[in-house]
Amino acid sequence: MASTSCFLHQSTARLAASARPAPAVGRTQLFVCKAHKNDEAASDAAVVTSRRAALSLLAGAAAVAVKVSPAAAAYGEAANVFGKAKKNTDFVAYSGEGFKLMIPAKWNPSKEREFPGQVLRYEDNFDATSNLSVIINPTTKKTITDYGSPEEFLSQVGFLLGQQSYGGKTDSEGGFESDAVATANVLESSAPVVDGKQYYSITVLTRTADGDEGGKHQLITATVADGKLYVCKAQAGDKRWFKGAKKFVENAAGSFSVA
Repeated sequence: MASTSCFLHQSTARLAASARPAPAVGRTQLFVCKAHKNDEAASDAAVVTSRRAALSLLAGAAAVAVKVSPAAAAYGEAANVFGKAKKNTDFVAYSGEGFKLMIPAKWNPSKEREFPGQVLRYEDNFDATSNLSVIINPTTKKTITDYGSPEEFLSQVGFLLGQQSYGGKTDSEGGFESDAVATANVLESSAPVVDGKQYYSITVLTRTADGDEGGKHQLITATVADGKLYVCKAQAGDKRWFKGAKKFVENAAGSFSVA
């Protein structure tokens, strides 16, 4: 009886064992596999996100580069594609007999000769009042300072400012003296030294009773070299002076130099 009970017990135990769920190891292994797959998916998503972030950074850097790079503005010299300095197209370099200067690009040469010793004359295409001249005359002076001060020098070359042609009696309005129909005022004068050579630079405003252009701004640059007096005179009407002509007149007179 005891052996039978033992057999039955053993059989029941076997059946109970066979009816039990699968070992926990299998379930745990299955769980681990799912987690591993989830980790791989998360890793892939992280990689994609990192790549997208990197591409965004590159795109942002490229956008910044486009904004700051002058080459991106347009193709050609104006955009400075090749890194060369842009040329100043407002003026043209001119070399004459012992002198050089920058001439406004839109001014044309003129055959008119107003003064003794005039070797060059250019004028504005649209307004002959805006012009420049270079005059070279022999002199016994060794340096420009031998003429005295800039104002004293100007009195000796007053013909550059024009001579009053009217000789009658008049009391014209506009602040002119009796019997005078023109006036000249020195606005500025200096004596710069350029490359060891002394120059005089004088700015004069002349006015006439007819009110032409409201007056004329005349810039005179002069020096002495090799027994010659070199003078550059550039001018523009007062109305055009404040509408852009000032730049061209000042640059032309200021660029004048003698070898």
